[in-house]
Amino acid sequence: MLGSGAREHAIITALVNESRAADAAPHDITAAPGNAGIALEVPTVALDVTQGEVVADYAADHGVELVVIGPEAPLIAGVADAVRRRGIAVFGPDAAAAQLEGSKAFAKRIMAAAGVPTGRGMRAESLAEAEAAFDAFGAPYVVKADGLAAGKGVLVTDDRVAALAHAKHYLQQGGLLIEEFLAGQEVSLFVLSDGHHVIPLSPAQDYKRLGVGDLGPNTGGMGAYSPLPWLPEGFVDEVVRTVAEPTVRQLEREGTPFVGLLYCGLIVTEVGIRVIEFNARFGDPETQVVLPRLITPLSELLMAASTGRLAGVSAAQFSDDVAVAVVLASEGYPVTSAPTRLITGLESAAAVPGVTLTHAATARTDEGFVATGGRVLSVVATAATFAQARARAYEALGNVNLEGGQFRSDIASRVL
Repeated sequence: MLGSGAREHAIITALVNESRAADAAPHDITAAPGNAGIALEVPTVALDVTQGEVVADYAADHGVELVVIGPEAPLIAGVADAVRRRGIAVFGPDAAAAQLEGSKAFAKRIMAAAGVPTGRGMRAESLAEAEAAFDAFGAPYVVKADGLAAGKGVLVTDDRVAALAHAKHYLQQGGLLIEEFLAGQEVSLFVLSDGHHVIPLSPAQDYKRLGVGDLGPNTGGMGAYSPLPWLPEGFVDEVVRTVAEPTVRQLEREGTPFVGLLYCGLIVTEVGIRVIEFNARFGDPETQVVLPRLITPLSELLMAASTGRLAGVSAAQFSDDVAVAVVLASEGYPVTSAPTRLITGLESAAAVPGVTLTHAATARTDEGFVATGGRVLSVVATAATFAQARARAYEALGNVNLEGGQFRSDIASRVL
């Protein structure tokens, strides 16, 4: 397992729990580089996960049967390509297909070729082109960095001055995509792909804004919940038919088959479903609420997708339980980084029934766990109802002490 965040911790936890089943063979899992929470569950090894040959050498030397790539940076860097050249199965697309996430302009072109419903967009490589796009689409202005920006490259604002400042900042790092504003509820849907066939997982909704009521700057995600009881019947089937399958088949036609996890970032508008963005890997924090509900063994899905065998796999099954994740972030996130600070109360938090903790930016010292900045961890609660799951999540979070720590108090409240 490559990666060091809460997403990777959630994937590993699902695989470890699967191994604990009475009739299951235990998995031999190693994380690179992992984090302090992951190290409590599986061995970790210090590797530069963006160096394809380094990862491939390790996998070959240690008899690894499947490499699961968690974050986007190794995918864009072509780590999957290097590992596949050694004949080792990889869950994650090659660099060419990973451009679905690496370049928003590339994703728009693929969507146009595949007939996938999405909003209008204009690429801008200068401030003058950005202003022309603002004039064409009007406010609210939607400004997106064309490359990777750790979830912070998107600005949606009525303030043209702020939009221009955001555009100017990211133009220094490459191109921009200016899009029309789409109103509606956002939905995240994970779809496994073996390059031709696809299998969807359960939808989730995450919270990108820092503050309560969807105020403040965009973040990597401050919380999530699953399932989404307010979605219309047949929603997932429609997304598979109109979004996932056409996208995967278009990439296949272009000679860049997508093998791994297609993250469909969607919005439900008055005129139908539209794609906001694609990612080429599991999302964070949505993974933390989708996988705890998964009944189908995750390892079977990952291996089938990685080896071209999804056609023989039944639809993924999920429990009727609900899951709520609340992210605890450091002071100043996402604008500045807080100094390393002690974090206490984790054992008490994890002792709340139905609660697990997925670590992201943590480390272990002689004094205990410390927060090392950004999104520190996710408190994940499962229960029979949203009211119970929310109560458990916030009870657990109340036991955690982190100077300057911040979190949203309204995760999944709209469901109630």
